[in-house]
Amino acid sequence: MSKVASIRRPTHVRSVFLSDIHLGFPGCSAEYLCDFLARTQCQNLYLVGDIIDFWHLRKRRRWPKAHSRVIQLVLEKAMDGTRVILVPGNHDETLRQFAGMVIGEVEVHDHIIHRTPDGRRILVLHGDQFDAVVRCSPLLAMIGSNLYGLLLRMNTSINAVRRRLGKDYWSLAAYLKHKVKNAVQYIGRFEEAVVTAARREGVDGVICGHIHRAEITRMGDISYMNCGDWVESCTALLEYHDGHIELLQWREQAMQLKAQPAAATGTVAARDQAA
Repeated sequence: MSKVASIRRPTHVRSVFLSDIHLGFPGCSAEYLCDFLARTQCQNLYLVGDIIDFWHLRKRRRWPKAHSRVIQLVLEKAMDGTRVILVPGNHDETLRQFAGMVIGEVEVHDHIIHRTPDGRRILVLHGDQFDAVVRCSPLLAMIGSNLYGLLLRMNTSINAVRRRLGKDYWSLAAYLKHKVKNAVQYIGRFEEAVVTAARREGVDGVICGHIHRAEITRMGDISYMNCGDWVESCTALLEYHDGHIELLQWREQAMQLKAQPAAATGTVAARDQAA
């Protein structure tokens, strides 16, 4: 993962890119996302796939209030003038039938070209189009999703113990993803396939999601950027008004902000308003 951004409160950026939120899935970190959305203002909000986890909702209908609050915050931004673009993924692929339409104030696209202020063209898509398992064997993809859910449940117990010991959050799923040879090879092949598609489109970079691995890197002549997810990593890509794009991890940021005394928080807010 590339170096994360340090972000002030409140945040004013040109564009925000989010993917793999998985609303409706028990592992979704909706509370952190609500905190991020409430503190962030942007001109463009890109929802880069797997925003709603219809796969899990078909098996078990569970929809906490925080998940509804996420949708409410997104729609409020759209009503207030933020351009909201939804690019569906494999978990919310049913929404792809609305590609090219505007639902309420939300644009739906299968993929889209984002233009930065410094003139670069960035291809934005979820990325499941390049996942051979999803394309060729939906059953295997569903099994993988179920195993991921099991790992997250195990992770909850592990981190409960770590908290009692005063240790930081640790991800079992991410550890296995980075250590298991086949997983590492899969990630590499996925990134290469996405970059190859971007090169064919004649763009300068690509922003995607799907593999739950936040990243900003350079692959030859293409900038590869992955939003990560809001299940474990709680990451977003932020584009500033000069076109610079950074990766933000909000889980740690939210904890730091909540740990600030009320007086210090008020001082920071006043300083930001004066800036």
